[in-house]
Amino acid sequence: MSDAVLVLRALGLGDLLVAVPALRGLRRAHPDARTVLAAPHQLTEVVELIDAVDELLPTPGLGALHWPGEPPEVAVNLHGRGPESIRDLRATRPGTLLTHRHPDFPDLPGPEWVEDQHEVRRWCRLLEHFGIAADPADLHLPAPPGPSPAPGAVVVHPGAAQPARRWPAERFAGVARALAAAGHRVVVTGNAAEADLARDVARRAGLPEDVVLAGRLGLAELVALLARATLLVAADTGVGHLATAMRTPSVLLFGPVSPRQWGPPEGERRHVALWAGEPADPFADAPAPGLLRLTEDDVLAAVRQLAEEGLLARRDGRE
Repeated sequence: MSDAVLVLRALGLGDLLVAVPALRGLRRAHPDARTVLAAPHQLTEVVELIDAVDELLPTPGLGALHWPGEPPEVAVNLHGRGPESIRDLRATRPGTLLTHRHPDFPDLPGPEWVEDQHEVRRWCRLLEHFGIAADPADLHLPAPPGPSPAPGAVVVHPGAAQPARRWPAERFAGVARALAAAGHRVVVTGNAAEADLARDVARRAGLPEDVVLAGRLGLAELVALLARATLLVAADTGVGHLATAMRTPSVLLFGPVSPRQWGPPEGERRHVALWAGEPADPFADAPAPGLLRLTEDDVLAAVRQLAEEGLLARRDGRE
């Protein structure tokens, strides 16, 4: 049996970032072990910033975990409640498996799954059940060494994975137009599939096409951009968690899911989570009704609040 701690979290960027406190708790509990994170290889540049991970085992999703060599001393399910994730980890034949309780595996101890709790707290609570302390506030990462493609910019990120989380493009454009008129350098980001959306937002805002960075940045460049940005305005998506990790002020628009489950830390004043208090189906094919209740004025008022509190004065991404 190897001395490795194998952690499964084969999900996206935001999912990785909310697991950082749990990963650090595991490192403190097993300081001499080799911590291996099973996660998608596209997250490599962010994984390299996490001081609690020694190695990334490329794992695109459930059913794709291939553990080489001797069984790990400890396997930890930070992926979900099971049964698939439990089955994947059990196949590695670990000395100990830490996971939530599941009826398909009555021999495995663990806490019951609780639906209505913050995702950061969920994984810290799992470890606490097994006597491992984890601090839910331990979310920050160091800024990467590379330069920002747009130092000090206000980053507008209009995309989201599900339509239910997408605030209308014309409203993002209105916010971008107002912030540019106030003297801010505004850039519009997104992945390659969101490039047309980003161009539409820039066009509606009256901004030149060169402010559109969607599809032009790798993950490392996106991290560098957020680390040295003045502000992020985005929907409930992975870049919001990246702003938290980089200590960059943010105004985030929540639609179907409450920020009590996926929002930034409540104690950090640099982040404002806007929510109409109306839960909805996160997989619906149209923006959630509560999301549509949020206006451009709501967002701009939140930006003014941050400015009045002196939280937008930072231009280099550091405190």
